Amino acid sequence: MSSYYNSMTNSNGSLEEMFGQVMFSSVVTTEDRQKLKAILLKETITEDEQAIINRLLYNVRRGWVKLID
Repeated sequence: MSSYYNSMTNSNGSLEEMFGQVMFSSVVTTEDRQKLKAILLKETITEDEQAIINRLLYNVRRGWVKLID
């Protein structure tokens, strides 16, 4: 496994920070999507991680957050 993958999946602290940054800026960058992908590729994710990801996706579907390259 790469160190990038490990750093993104060790705790949901970085996920919480990313969520805060995304909600503040109203955009999801390519890097943010890569972080989400790494978290989702873990064998298991916590309920907290799942709730954060669900909330983020909900905000994207509602148009409150935009995906950018």
